[in-house]
Amino acid sequence: MAMRQTPLTCSGHTRPVVDLAFSGITPYGYFLISACKDGKPMLRQGDTGDWIGTFLGHKGAVWGATLNTDATKAATAAADFTAKVWDAVSGDEVLSLAHKHIVKSVNFTQDSNCLLTGGNDKLLRIYDLSKPDAAPQEIAGHSSAIKKSLWCNNDSQILSAAEDKTVRLWDSRSMEEVKTLTFDTSVSSMEYLADGEILVITYGKTIAFYNALSLDLIQMVEAPASINSASLHPEKDFFVAGGDDFKLYKFDYSTKEELESYKGHFGPVHCVRFSPDGELYASGSEDGTLRLWQTAVGKTYGLWKCVLPEDLGTENSEQLYSSTPEIKA
Repeated sequence: MAMRQTPLTCSGHTRPVVDLAFSGITPYGYFLISACKDGKPMLRQGDTGDWIGTFLGHKGAVWGATLNTDATKAATAAADFTAKVWDAVSGDEVLSLAHKHIVKSVNFTQDSNCLLTGGNDKLLRIYDLSKPDAAPQEIAGHSSAIKKSLWCNNDSQILSAAEDKTVRLWDSRSMEEVKTLTFDTSVSSMEYLADGEILVITYGKTIAFYNALSLDLIQMVEAPASINSASLHPEKDFFVAGGDDFKLYKFDYSTKEELESYKGHFGPVHCVRFSPDGELYASGSEDGTLRLWQTAVGKTYGLWKCVLPEDLGTENSEQLYSSTPEIKA
């Protein structure tokens, strides 16, 4: 009898959840930030989904959110024409960076000293956070709104995806365009894995994997539905994707075989990401919730507790494990 996936539901948002990101692994575990159209990004304990706090200050929908590696800083991109930097420990706003249009994407350098932003004014901006009054460096080239912008190659290069149906690679020092990928339709999401320099791109029903340095195609997979987001497992054994049919799909990375699909959300899935330890993946949806899904179903981890059949009484022998923690003194 197969184990049944029991996702943990994280409620609290009142509008669609459009972006999420994990921190790295810290001495206090790892953390999860979510961006929502309710304008109130939330910080959670990554392995349990427990709410830690809400960042208050934006006056419009928040489209992008990220944490630095050690989860001491957060950044958010919003429809109020600002990107904000926060102290992720106290929750205090540290900086508000004014833009000329809606901001969609924020990304820290590895040392957390610079912030990359992108949005509807088609420009990439690089802010030196140690000089908040200094004008940002600007990179022009996209002809439509930028959806996602990411540092790559040890912060020496930048990747950007825009409504102009392109993904572009830039040199962050010379600010010159290195290479462009052009697609038939607008790219819906982009994920960068520094380990192995892999770029994951979704567009239409396609999930494509590229070498992030050369932008050469590694492989591509067609999903059963239109896909909004995909994430590759840190060990690169498999990847997950979610989209317009409310489902989460899990595929084998080497064979491209669909391994599982789960329906848990009550609206399209907008974002999905693996945790830094690969033990779970988080999804955010139009339904206003985040859900945490186990990578290895039935394993004791976080709030999931494995219950073996022989440990069960006859009255609940159908239940293989519970998703509530058992606290023992």
